[in-house]
Amino acid sequence: MSGITESQPYYRVDKFVVPGHGREEFLGRVAQTHALLRKQEGFVQDFILEQQSGPGEYNFVTLVEWTSPEVMENARAAVARMHAEAGFDRRELMSRLGIKADIADYKRLEI
Repeated sequence: MSGITESQPYYRVDKFVVPGHGREEFLGRVAQTHALLRKQEGFVQDFILEQQSGPGEYNFVTLVEWTSPEVMENARAAVARMHAEAGFDRRELMSRLGIKADIADYKRLEI
């Protein structure tokens, strides 16, 4: 069956190339963001992964599973509020540390 239903899990997968000098600051921000995400309605589970081997360029991947695409929108708004209240500018951090990102939402395929 194809298509998205409210009961079908939905995933946010973010991939990052983080230079060594920015690792600790980057991971600190990721930890703050994921602590908030874990408290949001519709959160199922998350993973913060660091590459250990292989030729891929992305050395960090974060994955969050949500109960539906709709709950992701509320989580995005919560993260935006948290960043605004802290005066945090994600684009500035990424530019300053030289971080490259590939950020997308995914649905599970039943094949």
